[in-house]
Parts: sequence; C-alpha cells; structure tokens
Amino acid sequence: MKTLFFAWRYLWSRPLGAVLNVLLLSLGLASITFLLLVGYQLTKAFDRDLAGIDVVVGAKGSPMQLILSGVLHIDVPPGNVPLAAVHELEKNPLVASLIPISLGDNYQAYRIVGTSHAYIGHYGAQLAQGQLWHSPMQVVLGATVARKLGLQLGQTFVGSHGLGAGGHAHGDSMYTVVGVLQPNGSVLDRLILTDTASVWQVHEDYTAVDDEDRAIMAEEREVTMALIKYKTPLAALSFPRYVNTSTEMQAAAPALEITRLLSMLGLGTDVLRAFAAVLLLTAGLSVFIALWSVVRERRADLALLRMLGAPPARVAALLLSEALWLGLLAAVLGLALGQGFAAALGWFLQLDTSLLVGGLIWPADLLVVPAVALGVALGAALLPALGAYRVSVLELLQSR
Repeated sequence: MKTLFFAWRYLWSRPLGAVLNVLLLSLGLASITFLLLVGYQLTKAFDRDLAGIDVVVGAKGSPMQLILSGVLHIDVPPGNVPLAAVHELEKNPLVASLIPISLGDNYQAYRIVGTSHAYIGHYGAQLAQGQLWHSPMQVVLGATVARKLGLQLGQTFVGSHGLGAGGHAHGDSMYTVVGVLQPNGSVLDRLILTDTASVWQVHEDYTAVDDEDRAIMAEEREVTMALIKYKTPLAALSFPRYVNTSTEMQAAAPALEITRLLSMLGLGTDVLRAFAAVLLLTAGLSVFIALWSVVRERRADLALLRMLGAPPARVAALLLSEALWLGLLAAVLGLALGQGFAAALGWFLQLDTSLLVGGLIWPADLLVVPAVALGVALGAALLPALGAYRVSVLELLQSR
C-alpha cells in the first residue's frame, strides 16, 4: 500500500506529463470502447429484429434497401407489390408464415405501419395498455413512440404522407389510439402499428373520386413487402430464385444483406481501429519516455530508498505502480469517453427515429479495455523498471 501511495505522489509530482500520458492513452481506449459498444449494439439489434425472418419479398430494386426499410425501418422502400401476388406467395408450400407490411405515412417522423397482429406476435410484444386494433384506423403505439409523443388511449391524430416529417397531412382520416405496447427492445418500440386496411383507406379516401374509382382501387391494392418464414431451411435454395425469376418481385435474404452491410462498414471500423492503435502506440511510447526520464531524474531518491533498506524489487515496483495508476486512470476515462461517444451517436440517430445504438450498456467485451490499458502502461514501464532494478547503490550515490 505504501508503494502505491508513493507511486501516486510521484505520478502527480509532474502533473502536466501525467495528464498528457493519461489523455493519450484514454483517447485510444475511448476509440476501442466506442467500436466495441457500437459493434455490440448493432449486432444485437440486427439479431433481434431479423430473428425468425428468412426472406423479405418486395418490389425490385436494391435488396439491402428492402431489408433496411422493411425490417429495420431505417430506409425508404423501393416500391409496392400487388396484394394478389403476395396472396399467391402465401399459398406456396415452402412458406410457413407471411406478414404483410405497408408503409407510406408517418406521424411526427414515426412510421405508421400497416400489418397484421402476427407482426406483434412475431417479436413477442405485450400490451402495456388497451388492446390490439379490431378495425381500420385504430393504432397500437410502440413504447418509444408513446413516451416521446405523449399519446394516450383514445386520443386521435392525423398521419402525414411520406416516411419523414413534413409531408402532406391526411386531414380527413383520423387514427385512434387503442393500445400501447410494453418496451421489448425491438423495432416495434419506434413504430405506430395499424391494420393494413387502414393504409388503403387513408389513400383511397384521399384519391378516390367516386364509388367506381374505389372499386378499381380495391382490385389494385398493394402492400410494400412481405416478411416470410420458411417451412424448411431447404427452401432458401429454391424460393428466392423462384421469386426473382418467375414474378415481378424480388426476394432478399436478411442474413446475406446484413453481412454485406457489415462488410461495407468494415472499412470505417478498420480506420478507427488503426487510429486507436496509433494512439495506444503513441501513449505507450510517451509513458516509456516519461518513466525512463523518471529513473534518471530521481536517482537521488532511489539511492535514498536503497540506503534505507528498500530492495531492488521495491524500487522497480514503484515505477510499475506509477504505470499501474496511469493505466487505471486512462481506463476509467477511456470507458467514460467511449460511452459518451456512443450516447452522442444514439442521440443523433434519435433525430430521425432510427435508433439502433445509444444508452449506457456494459457488455462483457468491455473488459478488454482495462486489460489493454494496463498492458500498454505496464509494458511501457518494464524497461525503466528493469533499469532501476539493476542500478547499484554505489552507482546511484556516485551520481550525486
């Protein structure tokens, strides 16, 4: 304990150098912390929201866009597909279940999603208040939507055209809140859910001229996409090919597209990792130079310690303890900064309601941060500590 106490005092005898070393080391650790947090949360979000969805069928275009818009709800869909074609897919012997998804409107930037009760059941969501819709123009709010917008059961609102704020309001079509979901950490938390017929009704009321026009629209109804689960894993070999070659739609496999997305993001994470490695290397060199200078500047103190009976190991332990303090301080600061960077990113993403990261979490992977901090600090201190260990009392006294 005395060694740790003396090491703390020695560390702050040169405050400017100590602060510089701590900052350099903590910035590298903050970069590592940020990468670990974002990677963990993105992987968790993808695994959670894509679970149980084998393929997404929608309009032809970008498969990745189809996944991002229909499953994660962070992009715009490539278009709509005929309802009749989706019904035909539902009859396919390879399809175990099909959930329709209809997009097109929002309320204060939160998407209004036309679907079926099966969509809620798919994510295992439970009601916190009210009930599920039983007729068109009734909605169930995700937990985040209800909290952010302050909507209560029985309240009404008007949706706006488009998937972002600022679109034309459908003033004649009022939605009524009939239920609020409990928070369950899935994409449902940030959605407004309603019956698929609600989406048709809103747009048909807005564009229909007469009853004949409504009848034509009813025959030409569309949905945005369908989330499909296979009856057997072997369907993955034939079903997407059938959809892509025999229909006017496209089939996108979530696992494949998310793997592509993560590989595209890999360049950015590689750059951040390289940046963190450079910072850690710079910090390690700075700690090494500082401690090596300490051995030379404190020769008189070291001589006194040896004359008072301190063994060479105690003198070396003093320098290692300084490095230990540096590593601990940098680890705490690096973790705090990394959490702050992740929270800032989460706050920024909330601006467009596409929150996938944010919030204070402590995955087990973060244990690598203090380990790296102590490893770099103690590694940089080994040579100076060895130098102090090997210098004899006579040489130290002669240096006076």
